[in-house]
Amino acid sequence: MDDQFDFAAVCTWLKDQQDRIISGLEKADGQKLFLRDSWQREGKLRGLGISSVLEGGAVFEKGGVNYSEVAGDSLPSSATAHRPELAGRSYRAAGISLVMHPENPYVPTTHANVRVFCAEAPGEKTIWWFGGGYDLTPYYGFDEDCQHWHATAKNACDPFGAEVYPKFKNWCDEYFFLKHRGEPRGIGGLFYDDLNEWGFDKSFAFMRSVGDSFLPAYLPLVERRKNTPFGEREKEFQECRRGRYVEFNLVYDRGTLFGLQSGGRTESILMSLPSKVRWQYMRQEEPGSAEAELYSKYLVKRDWV
Repeated sequence: MDDQFDFAAVCTWLKDQQDRIISGLEKADGQKLFLRDSWQREGKLRGLGISSVLEGGAVFEKGGVNYSEVAGDSLPSSATAHRPELAGRSYRAAGISLVMHPENPYVPTTHANVRVFCAEAPGEKTIWWFGGGYDLTPYYGFDEDCQHWHATAKNACDPFGAEVYPKFKNWCDEYFFLKHRGEPRGIGGLFYDDLNEWGFDKSFAFMRSVGDSFLPAYLPLVERRKNTPFGEREKEFQECRRGRYVEFNLVYDRGTLFGLQSGGRTESILMSLPSKVRWQYMRQEEPGSAEAELYSKYLVKRDWV
């Protein structure tokens, strides 16, 4: 028999984790603090949250670390498409979602998310699950950065079974893939969803392990690259690659689609988009360049640990 599902305990941890991540990122930036915007809403989609956004920092051009806790009478189609048994149920959901867009093109963009859902119906057993993960989107590739990122992710997974990291690493590679471009968004990391087969205690412990490993995975890369000299060429390439990021979030990302379809807070949902981005028609990178190397060596599915 499963151990007891405890939505309130997860929410408490998520709010504390948001504070811990914000503190670590503010220290890494060293100049700007996050603007914290608390919100609450009633109606068809009920909930509360804290949207925390940093713009114009010394290290981060734009970033957000959001906490939300929402409830609704029925799930949107983005959630029921692959889980038809959820149709007609009310739901509760809570999570942290973050995206950091650096100023320096040698510092990678990153995304992370941990969340819990439960779907309920009178007289029926509650259906609950966890999801989340994190991925890395470099503009210029460095083997040691990729190895550190994935080694940290693997260490977070290993206590839960030798098969966990390969499974969720592969899921991440497949999920963060732009089908219309035929290319991955970045070098991946971890992605998991619909996690409940371990029971509540172990599933919740895994969420905490993934969440706690994010800063140790990302901040060393920020420190290593934030003072690397760059010019207009690197900045232009960064903005073009950000275009791919925008395309993925608006076309494929489950969280973005869920938020928009459920009538969520648009400003919070779209805080993941970068401030400056560009698209160039039929852009081709110079053969042998560092920009071309990103595609040939790093934007390919491979094992890093």
